[in-house]
Parts: sequence; C-alpha cells; structure tokens
Amino acid sequence: MIGFYYLVKFLGRIFLPILLKKVVDKAQDNFNKHQGQNPFNQTNNQDSQTSKKENPKPTKQVGDYIDYEEVE
Repeated sequence: MIGFYYLVKFLGRIFLPILLKKVVDKAQDNFNKHQGQNPFNQTNNQDSQTSKKENPKPTKQVGDYIDYEEVE
C-alpha cells in the first residue's frame, strides 16, 4: 500500500505537468477556433474602432471643489 502511494506520487510528478499542458493547449485551441468562427467579431470590432476615431467623446474638465463649513 505504501509502495503504491509512492509510485502514484512519483508518476504524478512526471505526468501531471504533461497532462495539464495538453489540457491548456486544447482549451486554447478550442477558444481560438470559436473566435475564428464568429463572422461578426471582426466587423463589429472594426466598426467600433472607426466610430471612436470619427466621434471622440469630449473630455470633461472637472476641478477640485470642496465645500467648507464653518465650525464654531
């Protein structure tokens, strides 16, 4: 029983990082695949960027306003 525990612990240290890397790579590929399938992604992104360039929001100039009360 103790030998089995140490064997699993030893093999886990070797194979666990490899398995985690494969899972992360597969999730990243799946994410990239879904991003490429969305035809509206690029057009909406480009439209929002061009509208920001054409009509920039006016910046508000807000100063420091402090309302003081007299204390007696």
